[in-house]
Amino acid sequence: MRVIRVQAEAFDIQQEYDALCTGNREDGAVVFFVGRVRDMNDGDAITGLHLEHYPGMTEKTLASIAERAAQRWLLNRIRITHRFGELYPADAIVFVGVSSPHRQAAFDGAAFIMDHLKTEATFWKKEKTPNGNRWVTSRDSDQQRLAHWQQGEITDERD
Repeated sequence: MRVIRVQAEAFDIQQEYDALCTGNREDGAVVFFVGRVRDMNDGDAITGLHLEHYPGMTEKTLASIAERAAQRWLLNRIRITHRFGELYPADAIVFVGVSSPHRQAAFDGAAFIMDHLKTEATFWKKEKTPNGNRWVTSRDSDQQRLAHWQQGEITDERD
């Protein structure tokens, strides 16, 4: 089961986790990541964050990332919830959760999804600072993480 949602509304982390577990007796591992708005970035205070996205295309991209993860690892459930619009420090931006019979597959699958989401998903972020607004550009560290997956440094597990 795969659930992909892009929404302006806040999400409930407990409900997201429960959805991965309810009625799921075959999976012994559940791993999730929650990304939040920081109050500091590149040495500047962050007072808010505005996220834009390309409706339709964003969901399609997230579904493709989930599909690729499910092809590499035995992931029975995948949930991706990503917010857009106006957000503030400590607000949750993204939930990525997976369940699997095996812990390493769950860890790797969740990391793969998050790393690809950071580099492929059509979201644009504008930080609000006391010195004005600025668009957030991609980080070299995001590209380096993605390279680990592409170079096969992190192995696949489908057993």
